[in-house]
Amino acid sequence: MRILLSNDDGIEAEGINQLRVYLQEEHELFVVAPDRERSATGHKITLDKPLRVKERLYPGYNTQGWAVDGTPADCVKLGLEALLPEPPDLVISGINMGPNLGTDVLYSGTVSAAIEGIINGVPSLAVSLASMDYRDFSFAAVLVKNLLRELGDEILGFSLLNINVPPNKPRGIKVTKLGKRRYVNIFDRRIDPRGRVYFWMGGEPFDLDEQDPDTDAWAIREGYSSITPLHFDLTNHGALNDLKTMLKKFADR
Repeated sequence: MRILLSNDDGIEAEGINQLRVYLQEEHELFVVAPDRERSATGHKITLDKPLRVKERLYPGYNTQGWAVDGTPADCVKLGLEALLPEPPDLVISGINMGPNLGTDVLYSGTVSAAIEGIINGVPSLAVSLASMDYRDFSFAAVLVKNLLRELGDEILGFSLLNINVPPNKPRGIKVTKLGKRRYVNIFDRRIDPRGRVYFWMGGEPFDLDEQDPDTDAWAIREGYSSITPLHFDLTNHGALNDLKTMLKKFADR
């Protein structure tokens, strides 16, 4: 396949480079990633300044790369519309350091880069290592490599797959839905040396449906890799007809 790799941890991050090493012998790779960490930027794009691009070389392999001083969504958009010589078969965003589970996908630069792929009609994967401490990305890289090897073009039938891999050898794979995740103790109130109050955002995740075995968070907690099919259609289709009826009554008054 011809694959565009991106991420939100930056082009020098271990995750994207381990994934590149695992895939570059079997696939044609193009790397377009931020020049520095851009975590939790969501789907932000840059409109107020030009985007600067620096070519990145990978000696010994036919892989082209570019570091972009923009967001993950910028990188994929720029790669698809300006940098790659031909459209890719697949966009892969990751491997991210840290999980992207439940409603966290709405904040994630990793998932947003993959969404930018499907907005442009390219099937995409978002891949995350569900740990902030464990730095062995090999299980996640092997999973992606095997999915592409075993499923081939069949994987292109899914618009976006959000993949999370546990920090140790997975017990297996679970196909999951997004869990309902919130955070507690989000803001730490502090005082600076001049006596002014400021807040530091952090928080601890709390899964509202932590006992539901169909969720991504449950799968990771139990040691499984989680694969969740996503789409970016936020329309509440179940409410469409009711809203039409309500508005028709309103207009007829």
